[in-house]
Amino acid sequence: MIQVERLEYSYPGAAEKTLKGLNFAIGRGEIFGFLGPSGAGKSTMLKILIGVLKGYAGSVRVLGQELRFTGPDLYERIGVGFEFPNFYTKFTVLENLNLFRSLYSVPTEEPMRVLDRVGLKDAARLKVSQLSKGMKMRLNFCRAILHRPDVLFLDEPTSGLDPVNAKILKDLIKAMKAEGKTMLLTTHHMQAAEELCDRVAFIVDGQIKLIDSPRELKLRQGRKTVRVEYRKEGEPVVEEFPLEGIGNNESFLQVIDRYPLETMHSQEATLEQIFLETTGRSLS
Repeated sequence: MIQVERLEYSYPGAAEKTLKGLNFAIGRGEIFGFLGPSGAGKSTMLKILIGVLKGYAGSVRVLGQELRFTGPDLYERIGVGFEFPNFYTKFTVLENLNLFRSLYSVPTEEPMRVLDRVGLKDAARLKVSQLSKGMKMRLNFCRAILHRPDVLFLDEPTSGLDPVNAKILKDLIKAMKAEGKTMLLTTHHMQAAEELCDRVAFIVDGQIKLIDSPRELKLRQGRKTVRVEYRKEGEPVVEEFPLEGIGNNESFLQVIDRYPLETMHSQEATLEQIFLETTGRSLS
């Protein structure tokens, strides 16, 4: 669905390239996450992938088309949700969606049905100027999926959302994956990436440092031990045991048999830790 080879990009007058030879591919029905700090090149890459920036070097193909040669028909098949949504603030929620819906020649969703899916049905008659940031983010998602796109690009999709509304959007993203939709997310929120993405790429200073599934990264980079916290004669005790052969480890078996356990965790790494170790940078 997306094939990128040797992608480079320089802004006019810039001293160095913003993107430096990116290579990756995204298959049908895959959720792919780009993780990186501000200024890493995520937004530039996204603008190229949606056809806004065309003066790039290398090859970028979306839905089989080289983007430097695409026209407006591309937007009939891709959806885009920017981190900072723009709407006509004096129009109502429903008026905005009907306006954007009218721009497509392909079949579109009924706006009220989409609003209901993100919990905004009761806000349909409100002006956009009356909405909170979280409501605008959910409306932004509605606009992105109105025309049933095959590929969806989402820039920080859970930014500014409380846990309840973030879960609503995450569940919708997972449902679209189940329908075979392909999605690329850019984010610096590791928890959202772990929960949603089949694979992630770490990008720093315009270069991809690592690509793999969150599960494989965490298992490969983590310590193969189990950390147990328990009470011994009323005092807290913390011990770690090797994961290999733990079912036959007498010390471990004695602990779980004799003492009240408080917590027990395998010590796989977090994506945040892996990012720091791989890139030497934080996501802030």
